[in-house]
Amino acid sequence: MFEWESSIRQRLGELLIQKGKLSMEQLDEALHIQLREGKKIGQILVEKHYVTVEDILDALSVQLNIERINLEQVQISEKVLKNIPIEISQKYDLIPFDEQDGSIYVAMSDPDNLLAVDDIRLITGKNVKKFIASGNDIKSAIERSYKKISGDQALEDLKKEYGIDIGKEEIAVSNAEVDNAPAVRLANSILSQAIEMKASDIHIEPFEEEVLVRYRIDGALMEHMVLPQSIYDAVSTRFKIIGSMDIAEKRIPQDGRIAMEFNGKDYDFRVSSLPTVYGEKIVMRILDKNAALVERGKLGFTDYENKLISRILKMPNGILLVTGPTGSGKTTTLYSFLSEMNTPDKNIITIEDPVEYMLNRINQVQVNSKAGLTFAAGLRSMLRQDPDVIMLGEIRDEETAQIAVRASITGHFVLSTLHTNDAPSSITRLIDMGIESYLAADAVVGIIAQRLVRRLCPHCKESYTPDEGEKELLKEYGVSTLYRAKGCKECNDTGYAGRRGIHEVLMMDTDLRNAIETGKTSDEIREIAIRGGMMTLFENCKTLVLEGETTTNELVKTVHGKD
Repeated sequence: MFEWESSIRQRLGELLIQKGKLSMEQLDEALHIQLREGKKIGQILVEKHYVTVEDILDALSVQLNIERINLEQVQISEKVLKNIPIEISQKYDLIPFDEQDGSIYVAMSDPDNLLAVDDIRLITGKNVKKFIASGNDIKSAIERSYKKISGDQALEDLKKEYGIDIGKEEIAVSNAEVDNAPAVRLANSILSQAIEMKASDIHIEPFEEEVLVRYRIDGALMEHMVLPQSIYDAVSTRFKIIGSMDIAEKRIPQDGRIAMEFNGKDYDFRVSSLPTVYGEKIVMRILDKNAALVERGKLGFTDYENKLISRILKMPNGILLVTGPTGSGKTTTLYSFLSEMNTPDKNIITIEDPVEYMLNRINQVQVNSKAGLTFAAGLRSMLRQDPDVIMLGEIRDEETAQIAVRASITGHFVLSTLHTNDAPSSITRLIDMGIESYLAADAVVGIIAQRLVRRLCPHCKESYTPDEGEKELLKEYGVSTLYRAKGCKECNDTGYAGRRGIHEVLMMDTDLRNAIETGKTSDEIREIAIRGGMMTLFENCKTLVLEGETTTNELVKTVHGKD
């Protein structure tokens, strides 16, 4: 990380002392370590936690009279980047980002590396203007920027290889052609850029003259790339091959799975193809195997809701339901609960379709309908395995619901999901599935309805005065300031950065059980739950709007009308 010449080391230390960042005793100790181990002085100071990387960079900027640069806030020029091979950037821990007045602007973690400067000067034939950036920021920028260049170059190579006149010439693709380097590189680039941009899904959609590549980021689709229709067969077939799908079959939908390692982390892609008029649409759900293991404290529950959930999870038996639409984070929430309950004295078994994340010391079963292993069949077998806790991926039908209820009232704790709009309507859904009302009241111990709302980007959100319609929506007539999305480089110009959960947590009590057994409607059950302290999805989201964490647009889109 630090490669500074010995002539400035002492002066660097003195500068840090002058700035009050370092003591003389700490510098002396670091110098002794340097003599013994041969490490760089800056590296030693950071490893000993005497100073931060930022302190070192600030001191170097002053000492060498070289400007610091924040690569996250810089638009890196693809034209300049193409002139410097990635091997050079990685070798010297640098990245070129602009060209002005005949000089290449280069961010370096070691601005005193004359060999690196000479190499860039020889390659480009231009002068080099140096900037200081941290090694981690440079590595991230190299990964992000060269991946984009690689994808664009692969697309160009693919066009040249087939001699394509975009949008006019159709081509036939053989298996040998599918394995060519440009198609492979383009497919890999689409996958790796999606991971880099923290997308949850990739949509590849063929139309008459073009193919759209869109990423779903923070719940919203964003156009990322446009491919010529003429080369789509090569690219789509590549995805089907690595997803273990039948490349000869294009008339029926197919499912597949891709495993990939990126930056030392393992990812799975659930692949789905759907025949359309202009070709097969491919959608890939990105599964970060570590992303689901989120502590409950980071899921967005209020303190009151966390107390209720702690009481529910300690119950010896019963059903806990997590409800919400597809993509609302139900699986993440369930896995968080399972991890919390996963103690040596419990036998935990799950049955899922598919198994999305591997959990340590938990027995996980994959649904296989073709082989007869359905949710209901798997659940019946699981009950003969002496389980303490059972997790069902979803209660889909009457048979599964009946077995789950019987399991809960015979001493098992069951976690599962339902697709309902809110917590109270989950009860009526079970009853509609054929569960007797008295059994539903007895079996269910808690219901959590969940949604995800986008968070405003903290770097660019802007305040404004709400209009009368917004005050009426919020029932907050005295509110004078709200926040809205603007857009900047930090958030890909979306105005949002990440999502958080909002919930309504219903814990069963005597009043609710009586209401269910006497056939009350979901609206009546809802009123009883609210009187008992349940905060609705609307109220939870409204709180975030008033705190400036999200917007009224997100409120309306996600939960308006569910109060």
